[in-house]
Amino acid sequence: QVQLVESGGGLVQAGGSLRLSCAASGRTLGSYAMGWFRQAPGKEREFVAAISWRGDSTNYAASVKGRATISRNNAKRTVYLQMNSLKPEDTANYYCAVGSSASYSTSTYDYWGQGTQVTVSS
Repeated sequence: QVQLVESGGGLVQAGGSLRLSCAASGRTLGSYAMGWFRQAPGKEREFVAAISWRGDSTNYAASVKGRATISRNNAKRTVYLQMNSLKPEDTANYYCAVGSSASYSTSTYDYWGQGTQVTVSS
């Protein structure tokens, strides 16, 4: 089994920044992609960003492109999401996931964390 634990969420004013982290533990996964998704109350879970095993391929949702940077440290089995210029519409529960490719689709990902709440005040 694989466990994913997110951290770094919180309350921030619009225009501020946050750095989310997600640490993986459990069985050896081999080469795996990692992604970030978010879900606001009453809305479907949506893609935010994803990164390949080597970190040489990244994808971003249009809504965060230019404001978000995904990175990873394979030695620490950790993925990061740096979010800048935060907006109230970024408010959501942010989830990390492990999957076979740095895809936009939730169906690509096999393991999910419990999420960390990000709240952006106006």
